[in-house]
Amino acid sequence: MQQRNSVVSFVSIFVSIASYCDPVLRFTLERALALASDPDGVHFGVVDQSPAASPRLAMQGGGSRLALVRIDPVDARGPCWARAIGMGLYDGEDWFFQIDSHMDFDEGWDALLIAQARELLPHRRGVVISAYPHPFVFEDGKPVHKAITRGVLAHVVRGDSSFQEGHPVLAFTAYPVEGTVPLAGFHLGAGCLFAPGQFVQEFPYDPFLYFHGEEQALALRIFTHGWDIFHMARLPVYHLYNMSDGAPEHEKRPLHWDEGEDARRGVKWWTLEQRSRARLQALVNGEPLGAYGLGSVRSLADYAAFSGIDYAARTIADKARLPLAADGAV
Repeated sequence: MQQRNSVVSFVSIFVSIASYCDPVLRFTLERALALASDPDGVHFGVVDQSPAASPRLAMQGGGSRLALVRIDPVDARGPCWARAIGMGLYDGEDWFFQIDSHMDFDEGWDALLIAQARELLPHRRGVVISAYPHPFVFEDGKPVHKAITRGVLAHVVRGDSSFQEGHPVLAFTAYPVEGTVPLAGFHLGAGCLFAPGQFVQEFPYDPFLYFHGEEQALALRIFTHGWDIFHMARLPVYHLYNMSDGAPEHEKRPLHWDEGEDARRGVKWWTLEQRSRARLQALVNGEPLGAYGLGSVRSLADYAAFSGIDYAARTIADKARLPLAADGAV
């Protein structure tokens, strides 16, 4: 058992969570605090998109903080829009951690992430630790971790994914790699993203994206601004991928684009999705998008050579379906 409050004292972490009608949100907050090495250093920024009749979130004692924005689900405009609002609750913390609202953690998750980031930061402009985390399920009301590997979960282009006519959205998957050395990455998971607090200033979340393609857009911005993405071994974070896996309240978590949810809105999800696809295409075309655009430290040609994903030629090399080496050299 790791001694609490011994590793990350006086270090603050902003945890950004965009939640949509999620019965597991409270569990996520409670577990993050209960398993943190330094719960007093945790500041939650939560965008809770739940019906007005839902109980209001509140922190129970301790030195942790909660900044909360409540939005009626009928007014919600998608995950990226909500994440952008959540990022706006950042208050100068040392570290930024964006997660989904249905997560679990290992003991000392904060200390482990900070230690890994500090190890990777020297001689780099900035680093992002990210992945599609290992799954967990509820058994008899208790979380049970279902780790896929004790090594690294790297991101690769899914085997059946290719560029489709009209948009550049691709599908990615987690690729298990045995070993203890962090691997360089060319993609990230928006639901598990850890970085220095400076990330908020460098990469404000684009509210004009919807959901599909958000990770590609952010990965390209990070890369072209000269930051590096890494996948760490034994990531101390877990994700509830299927709400039917014994989740509390045994209710299906609605999704923003579900037909029943969408029927109540004036602007339908497909309209937002089409706009989002055009937004991603504008980004890869190099159009000026202000703070949401590409950087000038590296080019998209550099990214193609690094990752095997060539947006200009709309081709995917074989290397894009395999993990990169550990050193992250571009």
